[in-house]
Amino acid sequence: MSTPQQPAANPQPANANGKRKRLMALLVVVILIAAVAYGLYYFLDARFHESTDDAYVNGNVVQITPQVTGTVVAVKADDTQTVKAGDPLVVLDPADARVALEQAEANLAQTVRQVRGLFADDSQYEAQVAQRESDLKRAQDDLHRRMQVAQTGAVSQEEISHARDAVASAQAALNAAEQQLAANRALTANTTISTHPNVMSAAAKVRDAYLANARNVLPAPVDGYVAKRSVQVGQRVSPGTPLMSVVPLNAVWVDANFKEVQLNHMRIGQPVEMTADVYGSSVVYHGKVVGFSAGTGSAFSLLPAQNATGNWIKVVQRLPVRVEIDPADLAKHPLRIGLSMQVDVTVKDESGGQLGNAQNTVYQTNVFDHYGADADAEIARIIAENAGSNANSKTASTAQKAMASRTAKLM
Repeated sequence: MSTPQQPAANPQPANANGKRKRLMALLVVVILIAAVAYGLYYFLDARFHESTDDAYVNGNVVQITPQVTGTVVAVKADDTQTVKAGDPLVVLDPADARVALEQAEANLAQTVRQVRGLFADDSQYEAQVAQRESDLKRAQDDLHRRMQVAQTGAVSQEEISHARDAVASAQAALNAAEQQLAANRALTANTTISTHPNVMSAAAKVRDAYLANARNVLPAPVDGYVAKRSVQVGQRVSPGTPLMSVVPLNAVWVDANFKEVQLNHMRIGQPVEMTADVYGSSVVYHGKVVGFSAGTGSAFSLLPAQNATGNWIKVVQRLPVRVEIDPADLAKHPLRIGLSMQVDVTVKDESGGQLGNAQNTVYQTNVFDHYGADADAEIARIIAENAGSNANSKTASTAQKAMASRTAKLM
């Protein structure tokens, strides 16, 4: 009887172990390569970047508020509309202001004529002084002649006494005329019609009334979009009442809130790349760091944290960093205030400063500058028309220069 043969050993487990070892070795090599690649990426690039998604678009919100009390008769702009600097936005009823302006102009014209009379009185009093001097000389000559013939008896003592009285009377009249001339010159000395204190006081009232009348039209201080309109036609408004806002979207910036541990290497002037959720990652904005907030958000909150009580939990704080956006990128893809942004700052160049090197930003408008010039022109016109035909051009020029100088000092 034959012995049954044993089956041959299966070589698959040995092959499987070898394949498994090769796969493990390959995996280890891949991991090592990935680790080396990430290490190189980190040391060459990633460690020079700080990013956050806690960033939002911010900008100026210019409030439109009246400077005078009045009733709204027209609203010439609405929400979402664009306006240019100087465009009228709200018009108030100008009736009362116009009446006050006309009264001030009439008062200025009357004052100019009165001061013009003061200058004319100088010539009158000078003529009176000359006449009194002539009367005094004649009386003195009469007395001298009578004194010469008094010893011959041709002239009585009574006549000589009358001659002396005539001299004294002429002297008194001359003294009175000189006092009147001095008193009138005290009102006009070192002045012209346009620079006389009375005229300047009346002109100041005209300027005040002119400005009050001009301020019944509220212009747009800057170019931008109208927002937060609350004013209605017929509404009675007073100075300081918010009527609407103008947002200049061509000058927005990004406030990126970085963790305090991310600020160690961050400096002013470092380049920034940003993406907006509204456009997606395909649109990249470029900019630079222009400043750091003086405190964290919690420090400036309405109810700041009271960590000194002892019962507290440490929370990583965030500090707002102001990022300027490239105007060319902003023009291609406009942003609105409040939109979310992704911000990445390249912190490789640490040559810049932090708080000490921030540039000062100046915001200003010139839409109100012409008010003062227009008021000065109106004042000069009134003075020229009432100062006399011979002095019109000179008075107008002097008035314009004087008013312009005072306006420059006030501004």
